[in-house]
Amino acid sequence: MSQTYFAGIDAGSTYVKVALMDEDKSLVTFDQHPTGIDADGTSQKMITAMADANGIQLDQIHKIIATGYSRRNISLAQDTVTEIKAHAHGAAWAAPDGIDIRTVIDIGGQDSKVIVLDDDNEIVNFAMNDKCAAGTGRFLESLARVLELDISELGPLSLQSTMPLNINSTCVVFAESEVVSLVARKKKREDIAAGIHHSLAKRIAAMARKAGARAEIILTGGGGRNAGIANALDEALLMDIHVPEHPQLNGAIGAALLAQYTDEQPAQRACAV
Repeated sequence: MSQTYFAGIDAGSTYVKVALMDEDKSLVTFDQHPTGIDADGTSQKMITAMADANGIQLDQIHKIIATGYSRRNISLAQDTVTEIKAHAHGAAWAAPDGIDIRTVIDIGGQDSKVIVLDDDNEIVNFAMNDKCAAGTGRFLESLARVLELDISELGPLSLQSTMPLNINSTCVVFAESEVVSLVARKKKREDIAAGIHHSLAKRIAAMARKAGARAEIILTGGGGRNAGIANALDEALLMDIHVPEHPQLNGAIGAALLAQYTDEQPAQRACAV
């Protein structure tokens, strides 16, 4: 009997992420590509390439669920789920051994989310920042350019700081002016970088407290790949921040898990009858 697989597609505004999982809920393979102007075409190419590379026939992928900004445009998907639901399921799977996740903080390129879970991993509250770039990865990207750094360099540089500087503006445009002024005054780049991360963390922490965040916390999304954000959030919330192995895949993994769960439900109901 051939193996059965389940796929989750997180079609974000910046990247499409795809996770392919087997019946044992193990992550078989994954990929991510810039979304571009055709999220549907991008996701089709990714699924096909991933299947070919792993010797998997497309008909072995029993169900595909899409989530994310462009989820309704993914023609391969048999169903869609909200990002909130997908991230909640992904976080439970990605949690470190022995850790019961009760809050998910997801920092993406265009928005940030805080999802609070109860003791049964059910969603009890959530908050989103999708109106202003100051609480998202775009904030870091914009200020990294001012410092003439790649976004991947910003986090490690911030960890070298011994005296983070204050970045008071919550608006990206005004924050850029502040950073330009600090550069002109010959302030250390690592201290500016740390200040940038602390500014973002304060905004996310305020949203988290308002939503009722509680330990244990997992950091997902592209922000989870930035050690500077994890460090700044740890200090802002005074709670340990756990980072999964593949933080950017959390939504896609959650969607793949839900694909398997919903696929199994009819069979379970039939058995019960």
